[in-house]
Amino acid sequence: MPLKLYERERILDACFEVFARHGYANTTASMLAKAAGISKGLIFYHFKSKKELYLSIVDRCIEKGKMEMGIDEILENEDFFSAKEKISVAKFHYYKERPRLLKIMRETFYETPDELKKELEKKYGELQARNEKMWRRLFEKVPLKEGVDRDQAFRLITLVLEHFENKYLADLEKNQTLDEAYLRDFLEERNRFLSMIRFGIEKKGGDIEDGKNGHAL
Repeated sequence: MPLKLYERERILDACFEVFARHGYANTTASMLAKAAGISKGLIFYHFKSKKELYLSIVDRCIEKGKMEMGIDEILENEDFFSAKEKISVAKFHYYKERPRLLKIMRETFYETPDELKKELEKKYGELQARNEKMWRRLFEKVPLKEGVDRDQAFRLITLVLEHFENKYLADLEKNQTLDEAYLRDFLEERNRFLSMIRFGIEKKGGDIEDGKNGHAL
């Protein structure tokens, strides 16, 4: 590895620990320099600002996590619903084993510091758009009943998944030691909601006929 690249990676490793421990707003250039064992000037020779350094750490975390969790392989070999579950399981175990990384990801995307909001909206807004496009392509392979609008179905499923993502984050806030039993119960509940969308909730052949009570279902 070239010396300059090695130095850059070493700085990222050291500063990751500082940001994870203190958060973005409470981290100073002096703290970063001390952790990296170099001068503030040398840190900002590699990175123009604290903001650029932080975003570089987040970028590296995302790319490394994507590779180590095998996200691309899952997307290539699984159908839409199976991919959603396998990626959820992979993320649960990955972040459970890396609580400092989870802390940075939560601050970045769910408790975003004001100073970072504009850059994150632009940078990761584009990433989110690409991710949605990728999931929509995978959803295209899901066979739907005649008359079902594919875009509406996708948006409905997305709302359910966002609900459970928020639920997971709230549960994590209350309990830092979520275990395998939690994961099992969480996925079972989420799958029950998804099954209601996929297979319907109205009983077929029941006693109630359309329009019987003055309105159509």
